[in-house]
Amino acid sequence: MKIALMDSGIGLLAAAAALRALRPDADLVLSSDPASMPWGPRPAEDITRLALGCARAAAALRPDALVVACNTASVHALEAMRAELEPGLPVIGTVPAIKPASAASRSVAIWATPATTGSPYQRGLIEEFGGGSAVTEVACPGLADAVERGDRAAIAAAVADAAARTPQGTEAIVLGCTHYELVEAEIRAAVGADIRFFGSAEAVAAQALRRVAPDTPPGTGRLTVLHAGRETALPPAALSYPEGLRLASVAV
Repeated sequence: MKIALMDSGIGLLAAAAALRALRPDADLVLSSDPASMPWGPRPAEDITRLALGCARAAAALRPDALVVACNTASVHALEAMRAELEPGLPVIGTVPAIKPASAASRSVAIWATPATTGSPYQRGLIEEFGGGSAVTEVACPGLADAVERGDRAAIAAAVADAAARTPQGTEAIVLGCTHYELVEAEIRAAVGADIRFFGSAEAVAAQALRRVAPDTPPGTGRLTVLHAGRETALPPAALSYPEGLRLASVAV
């Protein structure tokens, strides 16, 4: 079994670690293009082009499923990737966990990138899945870039800024960018331990395994890292997060 994940950068680590926990034997391919980050401010056409490049590089290694472990790419490029790669390669997108958060909480804050916050896509998800909860959108400028660099001072500053704009009494926070799942502990420390967190990594990993054909033979636990289609090692910043350390011992 081989499962590929694509993202602009290391935001895919959370879903990759979730997959490794569920299926230690699965071969994982991590395909990203960190030199092109950030994707959010780019035109939709650029995002689609970059996402397709990462997806094609991963698909060349013949995985059994492809996870789009990036909210921005899922918004702008998921349809294009599915049109090109399915049905031969199942493509699984990432959607902010607004539905389960709203079902479990009366007040929800969605932490997301400035490009996603207030977007028609996210507003549509809130309208469809927000239910009776009070939902607040909280833009987190600079947080994804700080996570990508492993810059702890910049992470702390961006988290503190977003926490200050999160309404008092918020019962749940939706992590609307895959990079944010890597710093959930820092966010929790800033907003309080009583707030529930809803990410996408575990649900996406489970869905990817459901999409793999049941007779697919097991893998060997191999990890392959691609940057702009070229095989490389996990970047140093990835090793500053527990998810990256869990994967590092078998990285190519």
